[in-house]
This record gives sequence, structure tokens and C-alpha cells, in this order.
Amino acid sequence: MARDYVHWSNNNTVHLPIDELLIGSIRTRSSDSFVTDSSSSATAYSCGIKTLNGAVGVNDDNVPCGTVLEAAKAQGFKTGLVVTSRITHATPASYVAHVWDRDEEANIALQEIGYAHPFGPQVDILMGGGRCFFIPQSESGSCRDDDINALKIAEQKYGFSVFLDRAGFDKKQKLPYLGLFTMGHMSYEIDRDAKKEPSLTEMSIKALDDLYAATKSSKKGFFIMIEASRIDHAGHANDPAGHVYDILEYNNAMKAITQWIDRHSDSPTIMISNADHECGGLTLAGKVLDSSPYYWWAPAALKNATGSTEIIAGKWKSYTGPAPDAYLVELFSKYGVSDPSAEELAAATAAKDKAVTASFVFANALSKRTGANFATTGHSAVDVSLFGYGPGHEDFIGNHDNTEVAFFVANKLKLDLKTISRKLQNEKEWIKDYVLPPAGKAKKSRRSLAMHHH
Repeated sequence: MARDYVHWSNNNTVHLPIDELLIGSIRTRSSDSFVTDSSSSATAYSCGIKTLNGAVGVNDDNVPCGTVLEAAKAQGFKTGLVVTSRITHATPASYVAHVWDRDEEANIALQEIGYAHPFGPQVDILMGGGRCFFIPQSESGSCRDDDINALKIAEQKYGFSVFLDRAGFDKKQKLPYLGLFTMGHMSYEIDRDAKKEPSLTEMSIKALDDLYAATKSSKKGFFIMIEASRIDHAGHANDPAGHVYDILEYNNAMKAITQWIDRHSDSPTIMISNADHECGGLTLAGKVLDSSPYYWWAPAALKNATGSTEIIAGKWKSYTGPAPDAYLVELFSKYGVSDPSAEELAAATAAKDKAVTASFVFANALSKRTGANFATTGHSAVDVSLFGYGPGHEDFIGNHDNTEVAFFVANKLKLDLKTISRKLQNEKEWIKDYVLPPAGKAKKSRRSLAMHHH
């Protein structure tokens, strides 16, 4: 979809940056389903094991497993996690935290800064959203149910430089540092205010520059996991506009990272990129016409969208003015739908107080006009693309199980995952306090998608 949109915008552009980097594909199933969730797939990528959907850095029996990030840290590497979701979300969590349920994000926050990790701080650079899990319940917007101030602990106990806005990001920061730019997830790229939030590309290059500077005189290098997190969220929301802009920003980041690798030949760096899973079951099936060209889909329909369905539906819910009918037509137009039908207007009106429901009304209207089709609001079981760059990436060409990603990284960096796993498993009190579910508490049968998004 993104490639076709760019090609429509500029007829001379027929490739995206990632098209030149494709080296294979990844199989993504978890231990309990052919359709994985993010935490189980990220645990496969970090630990090299299969686990249950919803589990973070543990196996099916809630036994913690050593991750490539922890193993790298143990051997003297610098480490980083950079995401556009909450930093406590499933994928970043699975590289440094160990917990029975991915929704235990208040716990994950404490593990990420080292307070609730048996080895202490493991990550030198943490950047993303999710500040609400780092502030005490007494502060406005907190997602915690206790009085712990994780920001203060990170700063005062562990020496983190903590910054919460664009101004802090733009300054030179001393490692370790923690940058949390939003209370929840960072904005979709289509909605992002560059004066308030850095882009994925900007965060990636800042982190690479700082990790390089911290290791250029060392025999050890660095490990960093970077996630274009909100592509997944746009898939869940069936939001074609949000999806295409985040995919394009991911491409910007990939291009910038490969150029960074080329500029730093004195620090040979391998990049491997793949999704946790596909999300949304997106197809560009379009329409079947009665005459030539017979088959059709229209990326041009995306050009007038100025915001994600998350923002558009939020504005609709909060509107209290005197002309709701006219305002609703205006909102459809801002989402790229200049001709909403009576049925679409009625559906949005009925869902005014239900932002998630309304967001799908807007999304479906634009999808209908583009010819893009989403099969699900969840994940799918299809293989995901594998991209690679840098010296040695060719050793990973082909189709692989997701667990093999961890083994590839461990082999290239000569990491010892088994020793880290054994040390974690010997921390019995920590396992009881932070890894296992509290007595009488069971995993939720279904997570709230509202929480998943924001």
C-alpha cells in the first residue's frame, strides 16, 4: 500500500528503501497459537524460545529466559530500546523484563530501569512513550496503582538522565538516559507534532550516535532494538491513512540506519529487521470492474487524509458545538472522505460517544474508497518479511522460525543466553515478587483493545 501510494505521488519512484533490503521471511507462531501476539513473538526474538501469547520473557511455565539484550549487557556491550509505543509495551518489554502477563506494565517499568531487575539496570538508552507507568498514582494521568515514582528512582538511584519533551531530546544527554515523550503511545506519524515529539528516524539516529560514541574506544559494541510500533496499532484500527504514514516513516528510518552503517565502517554494524507479526490482514484486492482495466484499487484516495482515525474519532467524541452535522462532514473530509454517505453519517452519529466504534466508521469509509481491505482487527498467521543490511547479514538469508532471530544475534555477538537464563532462574525471591502472577490472579482471557491502542 505504501509503495503504491508513493508511486502514485511520484511516478518516478517505484521502490521503497526496504525493497532493496529484503532477504527472507519469518514464521511467527507462538507455543499456544498459530497466530502470535507481540509479546510471545518478541520473546522468541529476544530469548530464542516459544512461549504463550501474552507472556513476556518467560516460557510456558513462567520460567524466565535470558535475552540477547541482557546477555550483551553482561558482556560489556551498551544497549538501547527505542519505540513509538509505550516503552513498557510488549515488544520492548520482552527484551529486558520477565513477567507472566504483558499487561503488568507498572511492573515492567520498574524492571526496565533496573529497580525490579535482579541484575540492576540493563538498558542504557530508553526512548518512547508510556510516561504514565513511571509516575505515582497521585499525579494526573498516572497508570500506576501505587506511590512509586519510577522517574525519580531512575534519576536518583541509577543515574539516568530523564527528559520528557522535545527540548530534552534535542540536548546532548549523558548515558544512561530515559526519554518519555507522551503519557501513552507516541503519536501516529500522520498526527505527530514535530515540535513536541521526535520521529522514529530522529530517535534511531540519536540512539545510534550516542551508543557509537559510548563504545568507539571499547572492544565491545552495542545492541539496540528499534520498533516502529504504531504500524501494528494502525492495523488493529484498520486505519489505512495511519498505516501508510507509519510505514513510510519506518522506511525513512531504515534508509537513515543503512546510511549510518555506511558512514561508520570503523564500527561494523549488522541490521536485521522484521515484524512481530502481520496485523489487520491487509489486502489490496480493490474492485472488479465491468470494463478495462477490470481490476482496481486507488491509493490516490489516501492523499487528503490529515489525521488518524484515533484523532478524528476523538475530536468527534469531544465535540459539543451547535452544528454537529456540519462538523461531522468536516471530520470525514479531514480523513480524506469528501462524500460521506447517509449511512456513514448515521453510523458515525450513533457512535459519537464511542470513540473506538466511531474510528472504525471513519476507517471503513476511507478503505471503501481506496479498495484496501482489512480481514481482521487482530493479528494474522502469515509469514513476515525479513530485511538485512551490514557485514554478515547475508548469513541470515532465507525463511526462518522467529526463534532463530535470537540465535543469529547471539551468534554474531558471541552471547551466552544459557548462562543468563540460569542466573535469572536462581533468583527465587525476584521470581516470586515480579515474574509469577500474584496469588488468585489469572491472565485475562482477552485484553482491552482500547488499552492496547492508548
